[in-house]
Amino acid sequence: MSIQERAIKAREEMRHHLHEELLPFWSTHGVDPEYGGYLTYLDKNGNPTGETVKTMLCQARMIYTYSSAHRAGLGGGKFLNIAAQGVDFLVRHFLDKKYGGWYWTCQQDGTPLDRAKIMYGHSFAIYCLSEYFMASGNRDALDHAEATYSIIKTRAADIQHGGFGEFFEEDWSPKAPGVYGGDRKSLDVHMHIMEAFTNLYEATGCHGHKADTQRVINLIFERMVHPEYGTGIAQFAFDWTPLRAILFKNVWGSDRDVADEGGRPLNNTSFGHNVEFCWLLRHALKILGMDEAPYRERMRKMFEHCHRYGIDWERGGVYCEGPNDGPAREQNKEFWQQAETLVAMLDAYLLLGEEKYWDAYENVHRFVMDTVINHEVGEWYPLFDENNNRLWDYMGHAWKINYHTVRAAIQSEKRLTAILEG
Repeated sequence: MSIQERAIKAREEMRHHLHEELLPFWSTHGVDPEYGGYLTYLDKNGNPTGETVKTMLCQARMIYTYSSAHRAGLGGGKFLNIAAQGVDFLVRHFLDKKYGGWYWTCQQDGTPLDRAKIMYGHSFAIYCLSEYFMASGNRDALDHAEATYSIIKTRAADIQHGGFGEFFEEDWSPKAPGVYGGDRKSLDVHMHIMEAFTNLYEATGCHGHKADTQRVINLIFERMVHPEYGTGIAQFAFDWTPLRAILFKNVWGSDRDVADEGGRPLNNTSFGHNVEFCWLLRHALKILGMDEAPYRERMRKMFEHCHRYGIDWERGGVYCEGPNDGPAREQNKEFWQQAETLVAMLDAYLLLGEEKYWDAYENVHRFVMDTVINHEVGEWYPLFDENNNRLWDYMGHAWKINYHTVRAAIQSEKRLTAILEG
């Protein structure tokens, strides 16, 4: 069967999943009818679990998802309305009017709980509010996005070493070191800052936003990519010395434990983050109007590493993590890595024209369709082991809502259409 024929079948499946399962689920789940904003803790059937804490990150990611679905021509206006009430809740309850920036968590009614300023969340404030502006034309939302951009630059920027600190107290004093994150930087957060600045530039056309996006791209390649293997390094000291990756106290609410208290091995990289960075980079270069040719071989290394070591060619799907130079060490399979690898392997095929990347896409696509999706409900299960046994079964959490799944389905369908159109 030709790739064209295989792409037709894949697009039909992805389109059905998006329009008949994912979007119907998220058109009727998530919104808090009592206080506004979103309830993100959902059990395996999609019903609220009773946990009502609202994280700034998930509120922002939900706003982004509904706004992006509207921009993609989906929902007939319904998703824009769902996004609008989310923006209203976010601004009313998470915005710190005294010190600036956004609180990390609130109670269901919007009463602040954790008032910390976490750059992971701030990047998504820019991302979602600029997306909502492009969906709605609401200037207030763009003003909040630009204000967040400004406070990141003035409060979080590391003038000495470059990049941004990531963990601050309510008043923007740095958090304690170690598990509280005050002495660390990460590829993950800087990748999302690139993503956010790209979206802000798309919304504003401002030269400063473009220049700062370019600086973050250059910084990632200069400091956060392994000089020999071309793969991503997870965590760093402020002076960019690579550190063993640890879990942070008030961030990783839905992550796998690290068996060694010292953290993950230093020779370790994330297949999902590497290829997610590649497709986000391609998108950024397109929005910025930059030539992707100088980055082609750098992206090839990340795509090739995932293809060679990350894909489970026997049972399907992509593993979590492994060394820079060998087979996967942690062979669990998380939902978000599957989602990002779908988009990335289609980008790899479109960029490099090598059939092996289509094969990798098809492998993960089949795993997602046959194993990961809870078809009776419409969303994805969160985690499987290396033998594809389901480990967790919830549909929503503080770190799992519709951001990865809906975005992957929309972006995959778009790329499958590009392949079919030659």
